[in-house]
Amino acid sequence: MKTIKVVAAIILKDNKIFATQRGYGDFKDGWEFPGGKVEQGESPECALIREIKEELDTTITDLKFFDNVQYDYPNFHLDMDCFLCKIESGSLELKEHEASRWLTADDLDSVAWLPADLNTVAKLKTHLK
Repeated sequence: MKTIKVVAAIILKDNKIFATQRGYGDFKDGWEFPGGKVEQGESPECALIREIKEELDTTITDLKFFDNVQYDYPNFHLDMDCFLCKIESGSLELKEHEASRWLTADDLDSVAWLPADLNTVAKLKTHLK
């Protein structure tokens, strides 16, 4: 089974988390933390800054490692590094996602998260309170 290395941004603002709904692919309509694939030779932090600029036209800062997810989907193994971060500039313009929401700790279960994100969501509930 092939492994896909990805990064995810847990964007924090006013004690809320920015969540996005996938607009394409096998996991369309599932909720996730925005991010994407790490390219060869790229650090996870650089990949995440690039992906958020591409997907949301936003620059992030203050990246702090939060969680590593190892998850087996039917066709691949996901290796995902999740980073807490803040917005430096930009308006979180959705270029690839169909919807977004700011969620408090109490709201985190109000969306249908993709399976790989569920453990990180549980850790965030504790972190935000």
